[in-house]
Amino acid sequence: MKFQPDKPPVFAETPESLALRLAQRNEPSFRAGQVFKWIYKERARSPDQMTNLPRPLREWLSANFDFAPNTPVLGTDSSDVTRKILQRLRDGSLIETVILRAPRTGKDNEKARTTLCVSTQIGCAYGCRFCASGLKGWKRDLSAGEIVAQVMSALENKAADTLDNLVVMGMGEPLANYDNLIAALRILNAPWALGLGARRMTISTSGIVPKILTLAEEPLDVRLAVSLHGSTNAVRDKIMPINKQYPLETLLPACKTFAEKHGRMLTFEFILIAGVNDSIDQARSLAKIAREIHAHVNLIPCNPVAGLPWKRPSIARQQAFTHELHSCGISVTLRREKGTDIAAACGQLRLQVENGEANQSLQRGGPKSAQGNALGYHYH
Repeated sequence: MKFQPDKPPVFAETPESLALRLAQRNEPSFRAGQVFKWIYKERARSPDQMTNLPRPLREWLSANFDFAPNTPVLGTDSSDVTRKILQRLRDGSLIETVILRAPRTGKDNEKARTTLCVSTQIGCAYGCRFCASGLKGWKRDLSAGEIVAQVMSALENKAADTLDNLVVMGMGEPLANYDNLIAALRILNAPWALGLGARRMTISTSGIVPKILTLAEEPLDVRLAVSLHGSTNAVRDKIMPINKQYPLETLLPACKTFAEKHGRMLTFEFILIAGVNDSIDQARSLAKIAREIHAHVNLIPCNPVAGLPWKRPSIARQQAFTHELHSCGISVTLRREKGTDIAAACGQLRLQVENGEANQSLQRGGPKSAQGNALGYHYH
């Protein structure tokens, strides 16, 4: 399904494409640079704010481009300074963006390091058994402009003061929306936009092998995180339907190809689910895989999701799994739980809103609404 907006988002444009359209109006090409400076440096959300542009040009921009393709409708702040933003698109669909903060090291340690987690699809067709994103299936892909606009919304009005890292790990399977995703990342990487370094961008995938191999040849030198979640086919089959199409015998060689092409470690994401994949045997086979591919392992104790049976392993079980990987010489991080009180796992807040549960959650003393001043949004 493809959504056709009344006006294309301005965030999908490049200096070349916009200059071409401006030339048809007999406008000088430098006007494109002025527009992008207003959008990406000054965070303008309306041509009316672009005071050094002639009024007829501002009116033309307003008539031909969408400067606000998404509108925040709910924001939630966690006690651990994780922030989730729910945004509504022009067709009424909801997407989620999560802002994660962590301490810096060194001379800038007084400032938080900001990582933005973005979505690429509305829903998901891949049906990982532990994920809320796919509980209502897949609706459509986000356009490149909608992906970029999602980032810019989070950066507005100090919702996130700076952007240090971008992780494409939100709703949807990013590599299933490959062309729009790469177009958006190229824009965000461009010096005339945010200038965010490619090595500060990480794409997560459940394991679409052909697209991993395509990404390996991509000039944009992004990082890759593979959602493994099972170190044997038997376990992966239980929780990740994609393993039927791309089992480990197919997936792991593609991962190795990517790592060799890009000359750096990739990451295996491994959600720990009690009684499913948290055994020492799973840890040992995971260590063998990570050693062969020279990968870092990111362990994620599962978040509770209403309607799903999975539970988080005990702290002792998590630590035993982590220790086994350490003892095998594997680089491993046990992720500290973030955002459980605001339903920060992929698709949870969207699902609550669509099911009419979010207001009940707020009334129970949970997340605070961002409508008004809680997150400081002001849209035009």
